[in-house]
Amino acid sequence: MQKTTLVVSVKPGSKRPGIAISEGSVAVRVAAPARDGLANEAVRRALADALGVPQRDVALVRGATSRSKTFEVVGLGAEDVAIRLRART
Repeated sequence: MQKTTLVVSVKPGSKRPGIAISEGSVAVRVAAPARDGLANEAVRRALADALGVPQRDVALVRGATSRSKTFEVVGLGAEDVAIRLRART
C-alpha cells in the first residue's frame, strides 16, 4: 500500500479557507481556531476532501502544536497527491 508524507503550512482562523500551492509548498487555510485540536482536524478534513480520499486515510504524524504539520496520506503516491492538489487549487 502506498503512503505519502505531506508537509503543510497551516493558517488557522482564516476568513477564506482553502488550499494553495506556491513554489512546491502547500498552505492550508482553515476557519477553525488553533486550539483544542480544532484546526488540526479541519486541516485533515480539508486535505482528505481535496485528495478525494476517506478522512481515515489522512493522519497527522508531526506538528500538532506547530503551524508546520506533517500528514501521512495512505493509498496515494506522491505524484498522485501533487496532481490532485494542483487540480483543486
